[in-house]
Amino acid sequence: MEKKIVKIVLTGGPAAGKTTLISRILKEFKQDDGWRVITIPETATDLISGFGIKPFGNCLSMLEFQDYVVADQLHKEKLALQAAEAVPEPNVLVVYDRALLDDKAYITDEEFEQVIRRFGLTTQTAMAKYDAVIHLVTCAKGAEFAYNLGNNARTESLDHAVEMDDRTLRAWSTHPNLKIVDNAVDFEQKIQRAMREIFRIVGRPEPMDKKHKYLIAMPDMNQLVVKYGAVPFEMTQDYLVMTNPNIERRVRKQKNGSDYLYFYTEKHRMEDGTMWDTERPISYKEYKKYLMEVEQDLQPVHKVKYRFSLGRQRFELDLYPFSRDRAIMFVYAADDSEIVPPQEIEILREVTGVPEYKNKTLARRQSL
Repeated sequence: MEKKIVKIVLTGGPAAGKTTLISRILKEFKQDDGWRVITIPETATDLISGFGIKPFGNCLSMLEFQDYVVADQLHKEKLALQAAEAVPEPNVLVVYDRALLDDKAYITDEEFEQVIRRFGLTTQTAMAKYDAVIHLVTCAKGAEFAYNLGNNARTESLDHAVEMDDRTLRAWSTHPNLKIVDNAVDFEQKIQRAMREIFRIVGRPEPMDKKHKYLIAMPDMNQLVVKYGAVPFEMTQDYLVMTNPNIERRVRKQKNGSDYLYFYTEKHRMEDGTMWDTERPISYKEYKKYLMEVEQDLQPVHKVKYRFSLGRQRFELDLYPFSRDRAIMFVYAADDSEIVPPQEIEILREVTGVPEYKNKTLARRQSL
């Protein structure tokens, strides 16, 4: 089978949601489904935090700094594509947290051409390296209240964030497959819109908008695996001590093929009662450190999630070790469609939004 490699750039101004979107991509495109996700971290941040190389701070001009950025970016991209060819999965999604054209937002067009020319590139050849670009608009445009959520160390002002968002969008404006995701909806819907764009780009059925949650009788999982190709993967979720009464914190370990992925999530309760989630992938070392902060009266939530599609609806079944006769089912469907579960599944009742069936409650009572 010919290998399929799709290269997508995530860009946008500060506090746009790129980190949370990367977490969602890692959760959706799993090795068990024949996908490998390769992420390329933001180069400028790596140089500043890892090497201490930064403009002005150690006598480098912004133009000189861009030489370092482009050189490191090209090196990472070369290694990522070599890895994409080497991994066994037939489908590879290469995700760039910013890429070459982002550098154009910090210098003039003429200076940018001067820099990339030294590496044998033009703006056109640099842009052609990427299959698609998703520009997430900064929260400083239309969602100002959420600008600092999930990043207390953010130093850019709102005005600066708006300016950099505009400059970044202009830098990528001529890419033939540029998608813009703004703040016209809440943050979760924004991430869902971005995910729909990614699903279209890679040629997979788009995730649906409507999400329902049901308590079901335990089905014969072997039947669902054989008949519908249900794919299982394990995960464990731990809740951390709340250092702010309006922010719920948790960490999650998720099986991915023979490896594990780790995530840190914050759920911010806004003044109007709505929730705003931010999430980022973390290392195993960070995960172990966070486990020192677990809330002592809550047990870890272990579960095996089975995922499959039927028609235009997607089903996810959560099986918990403390329940032999019941499980939780999520159904994702179009807003106007009727929920039609497989005949092998018996729905006991709908529990969408019911507090006693939320994971944090299950962590406390360990029963369905």
